[in-house]
Amino acid sequence: MIIRVVIAGPRGKMGQEAVHTVMNDDNMELVAVLDHKDLAVNLAQYEQFPEQYDVPVYTELHTLFDAVKADVFVDLTTPLAGYEHTKTALFAGVRPVIGTTGFTDGQLEELTNLAKSSEIGCIIAPNFAIGAVLMMKFAQMAANYFPDIEIIEMHHDRKLDAPSGTAVKTAQLMAENRLSHKQGHPEEHENIPGARGADFEGMRIHSVRLPGLVAHQQVLFGGTGELLTVRHDSFDRKSFMTGVKLSIEKVMDLKELVYGLENIL
Repeated sequence: MIIRVVIAGPRGKMGQEAVHTVMNDDNMELVAVLDHKDLAVNLAQYEQFPEQYDVPVYTELHTLFDAVKADVFVDLTTPLAGYEHTKTALFAGVRPVIGTTGFTDGQLEELTNLAKSSEIGCIIAPNFAIGAVLMMKFAQMAANYFPDIEIIEMHHDRKLDAPSGTAVKTAQLMAENRLSHKQGHPEEHENIPGARGADFEGMRIHSVRLPGLVAHQQVLFGGTGELLTVRHDSFDRKSFMTGVKLSIEKVMDLKELVYGLENIL
């Protein structure tokens, strides 16, 4: 069966890679793309893509779903747009695969309930890189033995949310195995507010935003006389495409929302 795919954000760096991934897969068909800017009516008219990419472009998601029969909707845009797009896709009976991070707990709960009541598969993945998922699982395991933890996540300077979805997901996984406690000196004082980073159940999360970076994270575990570091680096956005392709395939068999790529590996 050929999976009919729609991609939102085709001009973005992640979106471009996703377009090429789907177009080069014999088991998938890119049936349309969603672009918030009215720049062209066909993907082949974009300078980022070759002329054989004969795919219609829409600026409004409701119109797209009315005009095109789709199986999977891939969103790699922004947190605000991703949330609204996911709801629209679920109401339209199209399975969302979402790489956008920054959803609130309330939004995730609403989308989870909507997917479950509709019996429509949905995957929201803070990180599509297989290595990043393994990094999170290794960190979760280590939290059993090293309860004093700090996360340093580093991304490009165009990223909108902080901490990253990967950092938050990592902290949530580690919290399942770690006794919550406040780290550092009990009388610790920040001379500059925010110097110690965000506080997640006593763990500290530090966000770095610089040009030249893609997506990087290290988790530091401090013990008596030792330091354990678990780190992952994505140097190219192609690193995320294995997870995107896997999610498109797996979401076809789901009837509920799955949060995190580790749950479908």
